[in-house]
Amino acid sequence: MKKAIFILAVMFSVCMYPQDTEPTLEKVGKMVKATYFHENGEIAQTGYLMKGKLHGEWLMYDANGKKLASGTYENGTRVGKWFFWEGDVLKEVDFSDNRIVNVKNWNQSEVVSIDN
Repeated sequence: MKKAIFILAVMFSVCMYPQDTEPTLEKVGKMVKATYFHENGEIAQTGYLMKGKLHGEWLMYDANGKKLASGTYENGTRVGKWFFWEGDVLKEVDFSDNRIVNVKNWNQSEVVSIDN
């Protein structure tokens, strides 16, 4: 469990700061859509800000465009289910008031399909 929390903390600290390229900011209603980019031009993360705080769905990608994480913020606080992809493992993390309350690992190599 400590390893999972450490990995999540590192991922958040890396993902929450803009990369060397300038982000794009677009007003959408009462919110601002922010898109940050990797040095190679690929999208690093995208989401919304409201009154200067992270708000709504945020998506994070690696430099090759592969999704790393998705989740929701409410007024700068992580809430609900967040998903983190690490190779064949999908981590489902439940947040309540910005705190981790549950972590579930899903291993895609163990998925079984039934042919009809």
